[in-house]
Amino acid sequence: MGLLHRRRDQIHGDPSELDDARAEIDRIRLQLERAQAALDGLPVGVVLVDASGRVVSRNQSASVGRGHGEVLVQEAIDRHVQQALVGRESSSAVELFGPPRRVIQVKATPAVGGGALVVVEDVSERARLDAVRTDFVANISHELKTPVGALAVLAEALTEEDDIEVVRRLASKMGDEAHRAATAIDDLLELSRIELGGRAVKDPVDVTDVMRQAVIRSLAAAEQRNIRIDLEEPVDAITVLGDRRQLVSALSNLIDNAVKYSDEGSDVWVTASVDDEHVGMSVEDHGVGIPAKDLDRIFERFYRVDRARSRETGGTGLGLAIVRHVATNHEGDVQVRSTEGEGSVFTLRIPRTAEGRS
Repeated sequence: MGLLHRRRDQIHGDPSELDDARAEIDRIRLQLERAQAALDGLPVGVVLVDASGRVVSRNQSASVGRGHGEVLVQEAIDRHVQQALVGRESSSAVELFGPPRRVIQVKATPAVGGGALVVVEDVSERARLDAVRTDFVANISHELKTPVGALAVLAEALTEEDDIEVVRRLASKMGDEAHRAATAIDDLLELSRIELGGRAVKDPVDVTDVMRQAVIRSLAAAEQRNIRIDLEEPVDAITVLGDRRQLVSALSNLIDNAVKYSDEGSDVWVTASVDDEHVGMSVEDHGVGIPAKDLDRIFERFYRVDRARSRETGGTGLGLAIVRHVATNHEGDVQVRSTEGEGSVFTLRIPRTAEGRS
């Protein structure tokens, strides 16, 4: 507003000059309003400070809310402004523990002609993705390093062994470890393909066919553990729009999990259901079940309820992550009911369509 006051002081009473000055004032005011509107539209916070440290302009995104979080961010802004006013660029990340947990990046740079420009950016999602990538690399390195290391040890032992029975036993273990590594790679490729493939294709898919193919995929693993898979096919034909390959992959992963965590000689049931909005494909077992405290995390990559048992059964911890992504790609969800020591029921639900209501 100092510019507007100075412009008024230059007026000497001439009506035409007064009108011109008012027009000039209105034009400047409009420009300032447009500039502020542009700043407010930015997804990052911007704070402009003059050479004396006074805030000249601040957009809406520069505010992160009220309370303790706002105080912490403002303290970081003030600290970095002081650095910028003496010609030094600086930045830092402020962690707000929420909920929800957030990470705010504050960066200040010296402005041309004096003052400082401060950028305040919410990098919570970026920080979360960085953490996921770090965990992903660490976990998959472990998943591959363990069987590869075991293969090296077994191979070394094999070269020094003459007893044919011991050789056969070592060779069998080498096959198991090689299969474990191959399974981890296959699951990774499948998850990457589903994640990077975008939305699922929308082709008519016969639900009964999906159930049959998923059961066929899991029969070998079930036979090894003497587990029977009972498939209850729907009486009426059910069709959904989606990606047949993804749906078979998701359902077979649910069946594989049921087989892995069931007692030998038990049964696994695969059924279908239909309501007004969804088609559900369910897998039920009477295995070890899932503790209530773990239910919210079982769909995370590599998360294991019981690491010792997962290592014994050869799971990679990626199966349920694949199921979740398939459900999301089909605008559906996955529901789970489980009681520790009694068993679990997982249901993959896909929205019904006109084609699925015939």
